[in-house]
Amino acid sequence: MNQVRDDRIQGTRYNHFISRCASVSLIALATLVSTGCQGGRWGLFGGYGAKPIRAIWVTRWDYKSPADIARVMDNCKNAGFNTVLFQVRGNGTVCYPSKIEPWADEFGGRDPGFDPLAVACKEAHRRGLSLHAWVNVIPGWRGDKPPSNPRQLFNAHPEWFWHDAAGRRQPLGWYCSVNPCYPEVRKYLVSVMREIVAKYSVDGLHLDYMRFPNEANDSSGPTVPDYPRDRRTLALFKRATGKTPDQSPAAWNAWRTEAITQVVRDIHEMIRKVDSKVKLTSAVSASPDEAKRNYFQDARQWISEGLVDAVYPMNYDSDMRVYTKRQTVWTSMRPGVPVVTGVMFDKRDGAKVVAQVDGAARTGTHFAAFAYNSLFERTDRSGRPIMDGQSSSRAALRKKVIPHIRSLASS
Repeated sequence: MNQVRDDRIQGTRYNHFISRCASVSLIALATLVSTGCQGGRWGLFGGYGAKPIRAIWVTRWDYKSPADIARVMDNCKNAGFNTVLFQVRGNGTVCYPSKIEPWADEFGGRDPGFDPLAVACKEAHRRGLSLHAWVNVIPGWRGDKPPSNPRQLFNAHPEWFWHDAAGRRQPLGWYCSVNPCYPEVRKYLVSVMREIVAKYSVDGLHLDYMRFPNEANDSSGPTVPDYPRDRRTLALFKRATGKTPDQSPAAWNAWRTEAITQVVRDIHEMIRKVDSKVKLTSAVSASPDEAKRNYFQDARQWISEGLVDAVYPMNYDSDMRVYTKRQTVWTSMRPGVPVVTGVMFDKRDGAKVVAQVDGAARTGTHFAAFAYNSLFERTDRSGRPIMDGQSSSRAALRKKVIPHIRSLASS
């Protein structure tokens, strides 16, 4: 009975979302007029006043112990960064003790004897760093084999994952994704985020894979099915629009886009109720129009509704002409929230990284480095750096880039 009720609500939401978006956009326009471009909300962001954001992504593979986390924060602080995006959820498993999801495979699927997120908050704040919990939202599993833990989403809720028109489940190998068109899936994802916001002294919640991860990969082959095409999803769409996806591809894409936006909307509302000081940010595609068309990620809509406090476009192209063109797209939007440009540090020439960091500074003043392991070695259990084939290139990158970031920090 509850499922039928939720499905009806889903249809009602879609029927009203076009008119709602129009009215919200008018409110957002008035806000932009009164606040200006990025400065309007900037003084409230991140807990460190009006300084530009110099962020760095720290992946779930970059730490194994409390000492690792302390070392990570030391390195980030000493390099001139002021914001750490600390990954704690990758694929339906987490790097903190959760009542909802099991421990991540990076910790062997079991309690490591400490709470990584609690340690990260403590060590970051001790050094004056802003700590944002970084979460992959839509992926529910990744790997060539199913998870062994029966509690993991892939095993506990197989019906929540993508299925094609023939009823076949999305194959293993790449990220296997949950279906955001289902109301109960959206509710579940919000509950995961609520646990973080309610329990930890994070400065922000940073969303990643806040889209349909439907790009071609080794698992899918050159053509990806038009997920999800299971009977219940098609029934939900039919109830909302009176059509099938083949009868109205544009409505089908808009409906899936709205499902993703609804997840962001629900997380935003949860944060407002639980701890309104926490900032909600999201990694987004460097091209907002392409992201909406291909991955149903509508960052423009999120901004216009006031759902996010900053966006992090992943502007990873090495060609400076492409990089600058993408920057111009975002700055021309005059979004009213900080645009924090994601700059690829991994295996890049130091001069190119410096040029792109400066490009971000010229157009929006904010940047984020991808990623920590591009600059610093991971460590073994004794705390010694793990030297590998990239160690010399990391050393060269540090020598070129870190003094520049420090100079930005002191300016």
